Amino acid sequence: MANEFATSVDMGLQLTKRIYYGKNPPKPLVMEKKSSEINNLPTAPMVYAVVRDPSMVDNPDIPSYQPYVYGRCDPPALIPLDMQGIAMEVDCYMDTAFVTVNGTWRVHCIASSRYCDCRIAVPMGEQGSVLGVEIETPSRSYSTLLIESNDTKDAGLVANAKDGFLLNRRIYTLKVPQVAGGSILSVKVSWSQKLLYQDGQFSLNIPFSFPWYVNPIAKLLCKKERIRLNVNSGMGKEILCGSCSHPLKETRRVVGSLGFLYESEIRAWSMDDFSFSYKVRPLPVHSSEILGSVLLNRVSMLDVDQREMFCFNLYPPTVNAMKVFRKEVVYVVDISASMQGRPLENVKSALLAALSKLSPADTFNVIAFNGKSLLFSSSLEPSGKESIGKATQWIDQNFVAEGGTDISLPLNQAIEMLSKNGDSIPLVFLITDGSVGDEREICEALRGRLMKRGLNAPRISTFGIGLYCNHYFLQMLAQIGRGYYDAAYDLDSISSRLERLLNGTSSVILADLKIEALESLDSFELYPCYLPDLLSSRPLIVSGRFIGTCPGSVKVSGTLADLSSFVVDVKVQKAKDFPLERVFARRQIETITANAWFSENNQLEEMVAKLSLQIGVPSEYTNLVLVENLKEKQTSKLETVDEKASDQLNVKKIIYLRALGVGFGNLKATADNLPVEAAEPKLHETSEMVFAAASNLCGKLCDFCCCMCFIQFCSRVSDRCAVTLAQLCTALACFECISFCCEVCGECG
Repeated sequence: MANEFATSVDMGLQLTKRIYYGKNPPKPLVMEKKSSEINNLPTAPMVYAVVRDPSMVDNPDIPSYQPYVYGRCDPPALIPLDMQGIAMEVDCYMDTAFVTVNGTWRVHCIASSRYCDCRIAVPMGEQGSVLGVEIETPSRSYSTLLIESNDTKDAGLVANAKDGFLLNRRIYTLKVPQVAGGSILSVKVSWSQKLLYQDGQFSLNIPFSFPWYVNPIAKLLCKKERIRLNVNSGMGKEILCGSCSHPLKETRRVVGSLGFLYESEIRAWSMDDFSFSYKVRPLPVHSSEILGSVLLNRVSMLDVDQREMFCFNLYPPTVNAMKVFRKEVVYVVDISASMQGRPLENVKSALLAALSKLSPADTFNVIAFNGKSLLFSSSLEPSGKESIGKATQWIDQNFVAEGGTDISLPLNQAIEMLSKNGDSIPLVFLITDGSVGDEREICEALRGRLMKRGLNAPRISTFGIGLYCNHYFLQMLAQIGRGYYDAAYDLDSISSRLERLLNGTSSVILADLKIEALESLDSFELYPCYLPDLLSSRPLIVSGRFIGTCPGSVKVSGTLADLSSFVVDVKVQKAKDFPLERVFARRQIETITANAWFSENNQLEEMVAKLSLQIGVPSEYTNLVLVENLKEKQTSKLETVDEKASDQLNVKKIIYLRALGVGFGNLKATADNLPVEAAEPKLHETSEMVFAAASNLCGKLCDFCCCMCFIQFCSRVSDRCAVTLAQLCTALACFECISFCCEVCGECG
């Protein structure tokens, strides 16, 4: 669908040549194109006019009276609207950022007497999740509302909703119906995203690079750009700032918290993404210690879960002062027919890069699977130059996409292959784009086997490709295996995300972690269920719930790479201006959802829905809807509004939107070996069918009118002939109307 979107934008840019700006128009502010602009996908919050009829494209202030344009745009063109103002507010808490963008756009490309739909597109950063949208037009206002899926009166409307979806799972797009040419749209969008961690510092990146063509073509237009940034480390220690893309001015500094502001009148909107990095004083450049903290947060009376909430974080040294565990690695790769083409090529690229980075002491193996499994070797091979060369050749020969999908056999083969001694960390990486019918059985069998082996139990990390695999099965498998999970939903991100998972999760420095004091509390629950190992490449940040009194400090123990024991006292402190329930809502919801799927527990599903509604984070059991409100017209003292008209203004229209969850896999699509891109929603799925049917109907009605003219001629010859022909034409017209209505109803649900 990304190509469809880009094609529509390219067509829209071509249509803007019709806009007339007067005899001496100001020159547009054209700047050098960035590589990200070439494909015309949004790299910052954008609004587009949806144009089906090219004759409506005109300057609403200066009509050009151009010749009428025949035909329609198929698919509809997307014309980027002029942006009038932009402001962004960012709140960072540990590894999570909450972003709110307020912007105004003008429908500068549609004649003042015409109306068009407007499409909002909001690209989000790392693991972005939309939280809400508010829209203001001159005549209507819209806002998203989160509802429980089971409470919907008409479930068919939710199931058949076509709008409000994620493009490549990172660009949220939504359509605003019928906006007048020349009017102003105000849009407010909120989402959450993750910060990446590297070399002892957190880094934030938010798409904020606006293309040159959103700058209004006007001689006198004051453009103001505003960014407010708040940072709270949650550790109560001094924050050290790193790099920043925009000239921020510090406005507030207290221990553990910083505030910044950037506000400026500018000639052109920002052409750089907003980036910022920071580190905490206990983690200086030369720190060689493992440090951590525990934050407590007292729950409110309205909280669905009345247990106390905590956050536990453990940071690796910022220098490579600690020994990394020797690794035994088995890569289990899906080569079913659905992986054909770019998916398998990107997986091969990431896998070969990971093999090249193994240390000489490590051992490895590769298992390729479809309906059967293929082994590079019957046992683990040393990661020498010769072995990796042979493995590369074997991968080139055997990674051929064909057949079905069977995960159980190769996964069991990988686990049995790994040794049961304690001088190395056994790692399994499962990479797949499909789902299978025995997923719960796989999880149940592995849980029993892995829990008995302790340090020798393989760490299972999983990577899902596309929307046909069951991502909650993969998350549950990673939780049971004390590993990590990641996913790629578009072809372009497979290689980079998979390589990051393979390399980042291979550097274990502290294994078999335990939080002794917390685990002895009543009703203790951890998200994720089991503590994974601490890696040298990222901090370990988990949350949980408990009942009881937490001590002032807790002991955290584990095993180092030299097999010696490690114990550290971690201070417990109350969270100050740190909304734990909001920061960890998404990972808590995902963990409980995976457990609800695994145990088939309806009570856990209900808990997820309640948490989702309480905190405002979408889930598998809740849906966003768009609520439309009509604005009251201004009336003079002599004018009155009758009660009936007033009641009509207060009636709210609900537009159902697509579910934003990833679902629980698609067995049929996996069996049919459908490619990854087949799961992408269609950008113009609804409207084009309706307008095609309407166009067909208009053609038939024109034929009907011609027939009636012919009847008038026949009536001069025979009255009976005229009556018969009139009845026949009327029946045909009615039949076409009924067919049109059926097509529309079928598409709209």
